[in-house]
Amino acid sequence: MPERNARHASAALLLAVLLVLSAGCVGSGQGGTAAEPGDSGDESYRTVVDSRGVEVQVPTDIKRVVTVSDGMVEGVMYGLGVEDTIVGVGSTCLQRVYNFTWPSVTGTPIVYEDGMNTASYLNPKLMDLPLVGKSGQAINYESLAALNPDLVIIRLGDCTLRYDDENVQKTIDTIESLGIPLVVLKSSHFTESADVSTIQDEIRIIGLTFGKEAEASRMSAYLEEKIAFITDRTQGISESDRPTVLVFGLSPTARTKGGAGVVYGLDTIEARFIEDLVSAKNAYRDEAYFRTVSAEQVLAIDPDVIVLSTSYGFHPPEELYNAPYYQDLQELKAVKEKRVYSMPYTPCNCDKRLEYPLEVLILAKAAHPDRFDDVDLAEWTMDFYMGLYGVDRRTAENLLEKQWLGWMLEDSGKDGEA
Repeated sequence: MPERNARHASAALLLAVLLVLSAGCVGSGQGGTAAEPGDSGDESYRTVVDSRGVEVQVPTDIKRVVTVSDGMVEGVMYGLGVEDTIVGVGSTCLQRVYNFTWPSVTGTPIVYEDGMNTASYLNPKLMDLPLVGKSGQAINYESLAALNPDLVIIRLGDCTLRYDDENVQKTIDTIESLGIPLVVLKSSHFTESADVSTIQDEIRIIGLTFGKEAEASRMSAYLEEKIAFITDRTQGISESDRPTVLVFGLSPTARTKGGAGVVYGLDTIEARFIEDLVSAKNAYRDEAYFRTVSAEQVLAIDPDVIVLSTSYGFHPPEELYNAPYYQDLQELKAVKEKRVYSMPYTPCNCDKRLEYPLEVLILAKAAHPDRFDDVDLAEWTMDFYMGLYGVDRRTAENLLEKQWLGWMLEDSGKDGEA
């Protein structure tokens, strides 16, 4: 529909300029109205109900999409085979290659290089696309409109649109006022109850948006199958036999504030993983999300197992064991018994993505090694990548390395060479 596209682009650009000049205004209500889709019987559009419960008219032939997400939306789109429609992104976490170095009491620095977001490794084009937004800054509506998108998909709860505040509503109102179809997704941290069922809903909505319902259902079923594999092995564990597990972020930001790191409380999806899926106990027993705690508090908790999350960077067990600024935590039971593990690296760790079953498996094997002693983590992980994304083994091996999960290869006796 070239006439509509030309009209849409020029109007959007004009409105964008006006909006930039009046950026202080904040929208009200429950969002604007999408562009006129034409008659209800127009087969060039389909109706999609997004996470808000809003009916959105989207083109049936979508060619240009802008995403505002930290990798979840882009990962689903890759799995559905529509990744080439992305023409702009709203997260810097998709456009970086990461390198980290930590000091060590041994005198040899701890070095990790060439880490990447999973979605960016699978779809390298994302690295060079126009950036319309990033964490801590408002969306650049003029840049967004200039891309002439057929559709914008935003994920609330990811880092660019992390909090349920007036900025989120302003973003929704502004994009809709530009006449661009907008599909809004809500992650688990943006809902009242932290539950992975929100991810299933997001996959379903994205599948409907692109007319890929069957592929989306397959993806959801695959994720549920992997979770079922884990929960089947953790059934029947008594309360007394459930170890305490602390998901701990070795945040440099927390250290500058005098803390040791950050923790996740009982109201987080991390706790749901630990208590509902893994049959262990969340070591931090209060409600808290990304709360800074002191070394004294961590020592008082003294968990059986520590799993290190992404927290302003990647954090391997070697950092907790050997960094000079963590020597006051060496009396922790998990440290002395070498029961410290790392999650995959997820730049912008504001909410869960498609790889969440891998996080659950790491938690489960860390908590109950006897129940998973026959599970080769490296092989399971590569099979997971191949089944989820349809990639070959070499790509799966490279993904494992890009997510800094090479320790799995070492544990299984492999050398990690592709």
